[in-house]
Amino acid sequence: MAVSPAPVDRAAILDLVRTAGGVTAAEVADHAGLPVSTIRDHLDALVAAGLLAKARASGGLPYRPAWRYRAVTDDPTSSAYGRLLTAVLEHLGDEAADRAVADRVGRRWGGLLAGARDDDRDPVEALVAVLDALGFTPRVAAGGDTTEVWLRSCPYLGLVRDHPDAMCRLHAGVIRGALHHSGADDDAVLEPFAAPEGCVVRLRAAGPDPA
Repeated sequence: MAVSPAPVDRAAILDLVRTAGGVTAAEVADHAGLPVSTIRDHLDALVAAGLLAKARASGGLPYRPAWRYRAVTDDPTSSAYGRLLTAVLEHLGDEAADRAVADRVGRRWGGLLAGARDDDRDPVEALVAVLDALGFTPRVAAGGDTTEVWLRSCPYLGLVRDHPDAMCRLHAGVIRGALHHSGADDDAVLEPFAAPEGCVVRLRAAGPDPA
C-alpha cells in the first residue's frame, strides 16, 4: 500500500520566513527537505493569504533574480497616504509599459523629495535622508568601489505583497531620482529582502563610512 506523504506544515514555513527575513523558495526547500515546487506553492498561498510579501530586484542585473519572501506585519493602507498610494498602484500593472511608468513616477518623486532637503550633504547622505523620511530606517555600509544602503524596515510590505513589481519599481525610481537630483550616478539597484534586515540598495560610488 502506498504511503501518503506527510502534510506540509504551512505554519512552520511561515515561522521560518519570519525568523530568517528575506528568503527564496530554494532556501526554504533546502531547510525543509522538500521539493522547491512544493515549497513555492505554499509560499505563494501564504502571499495570497496576506501573510507574506514577495519581491525581486527591479532591474539593473544581468539575470532574472529569484523571488524572495518576507513576512507582512503591518497594514500600509490604513492611512490616507497609504490609500492614495494603493490607488496609484492599482493603475500600474506588470506590463513593460506600466513598469516604465512606475519608474518615471518614482524618479520624479525621489527628485522632489531630495529637492526639498537641499543642503551640503553628499549624494549618499541625501539619499539616506530621503529613505529615512519614507520610513525605511536606512544604514550605510561602504566598502571598495560599492556602497550598500540597508533598508532595515519597510512600512509598505502590504503594498509590495499586492503589487510587487510596481511597488519595487516605484521605490527603485525614488532612489535613482534622489541620486540624480544630487548630481550622482543613478545606476542603482534595489534588491528586495536581500539581507536579513530587509532590502539592499547597491550603489557604484563609495559613500561615507558607516556610523
